[in-house]
Amino acid sequence: MAAGFQTKLYRDDAVVLRVQKLGESDRIVTLFARRHGRVRAVAKGVRRTTSKFGGRLEPFGHIDVQLLEGRTLDVISQVEGIDLYGRRFLSDYPRYTIASAIAETAERLTPIEEEPSLRLYLLTLGAIRALSLGEHASSLVLDAYLLRAMGVAGWAPALLDCAVCGTAGPHRGFSVPAGGAVCHDCRPPGAAHPAPATIELMAALASGNWALADTAAAVPRREASGLVAAHLQWHLERALRSLPLVDRVDTVPVLPPSLALVAGLDAVVAGLDEKDSS
Repeated sequence: MAAGFQTKLYRDDAVVLRVQKLGESDRIVTLFARRHGRVRAVAKGVRRTTSKFGGRLEPFGHIDVQLLEGRTLDVISQVEGIDLYGRRFLSDYPRYTIASAIAETAERLTPIEEEPSLRLYLLTLGAIRALSLGEHASSLVLDAYLLRAMGVAGWAPALLDCAVCGTAGPHRGFSVPAGGAVCHDCRPPGAAHPAPATIELMAALASGNWALADTAAAVPRREASGLVAAHLQWHLERALRSLPLVDRVDTVPVLPPSLALVAGLDAVVAGLDEKDSS
């Protein structure tokens, strides 16, 4: 080891967001830690059958981890499982895909490594825990997480007052580029026209009103999911890779959404494409 370089041990509790293969037996593990934010670390030898803690480093697990500070990547030296939620999703593809979308969102909203974000950490851990308990529809858990995560990032859509002029609502128009609900005077071309129940559902999910959210019908759930995903990806400026894979089997088949909503989402997608190409 080079002279003057001192290693440092630290410990934290974390959620495993992602794992990648490294060499023949190692992995790079992306963690979201309570006090250290997003951390990428090497777990040496965890792909060997003799590994002492390889099984505790699977995605979506809540762990107590000890790391050795490195020059480029830290090194995981000890792991204790607090609650390995990922094991509950292995045979449940819909919940696994939703957990993947939650993990990818958390990673994208923490662009700077080792910058603490306690609110987002607790929100991510709570969403994974709620998903594992199965007390609410998985798609509602995902949309609630995305709405609240956007609130932490400062991107929460306006749902009551007009996003442009502040006129008290409710309003029938919804424009992602404008920032959410818009009044008749401020509604831009291509704005969506979701049902009032859709906006009510989004507001319930953002505020944690599960009594209302759990009783929402299929059409508002579908419309809300589309608007939430479009709003998030507009601000991220590129699509989440995991969202197209999300399997929303807990949503009852519904009639096709209104032509106005389709036109509004098409306009959003076109805007995303333009931002990606610029």
